[in-house]
Amino acid sequence: MSGEAKAPRAIVLGGLTGLVGRPLSAAMEEAGFAVLPTTRTVLDPFDMEAVAREIEHFEATHVVNTVAYTAVDAAEDDADEAYRVNRDLPGRLARVCRKAGARLVHLSTDFVFDGAKGAPYAEDDAPNPESVYGASKLAGERAILDSGLDAFQILRTAWLYGPGKKNFVATILGLAKTREELKVVADQIGSPTYTLDLAGWIADLARTEAAGIFHAVGSGQASWCDLAAEAVAASGLPCRVLSIPSDAYPQKAKRPPYSVLDNAKLAAAIGRGPRAWTITVREYVYELMQASA
Repeated sequence: MSGEAKAPRAIVLGGLTGLVGRPLSAAMEEAGFAVLPTTRTVLDPFDMEAVAREIEHFEATHVVNTVAYTAVDAAEDDADEAYRVNRDLPGRLARVCRKAGARLVHLSTDFVFDGAKGAPYAEDDAPNPESVYGASKLAGERAILDSGLDAFQILRTAWLYGPGKKNFVATILGLAKTREELKVVADQIGSPTYTLDLAGWIADLARTEAAGIFHAVGSGQASWCDLAAEAVAASGLPCRVLSIPSDAYPQKAKRPPYSVLDNAKLAAAIGRGPRAWTITVREYVYELMQASA
């Protein structure tokens, strides 16, 4: 029918193999998008001429960037690469999208905060990263904000688990199968987030005209020990999960002690709130156990 709105079309950078990219590509298709998922070998995200050509050829209305440098500890010794991927890439993509008239959807992190607030962070709380990873991701947000692009959605997320890629929950279950007990840090508190749910929120938000920064995490809060204990309990494995302080498990990069994010802005934009992390981690664990049975 003439005059009918065309279906939105999204290029998902990292959409063929990524922990978020793969479920996101599927979720966007379910939400009515025509989707072109890529990898770095299919489309080099740093080749801006190639990205611009693909936007034009695919007639993309959206570019979704799931490409990131996420090795938090390694970033402390590899700052140049962390900033190249986490700051320079989103800034360049924003400029390409501005020129092409496309919307940019980009993922950021709870690590932009120092964890000193002691209450859930809203989008307008002042960031203060204390790691190279967090600082590089904040620099990426600011690169988008400084690009002149108005049509952008930045989603800060955290503590991801889901199918298809290595993640904390899968690692814990792998260890629990062969150990009588596991010692897990209990003094870092955050927002566990299921990648399948995150993918649905991103797809729903991308269908709106909303712009700006949004927090997108599972409902509730937990320590790493809480998350591990819930996963092991759901699995039925006879492994004890014991709590330890962070200083008993030293890591190179400083973690925020409390980085729970407030989802209210996202819930208002898409018309629904997130599920509790306890529900989604059980769902994920059941699927993992069935797959390995």
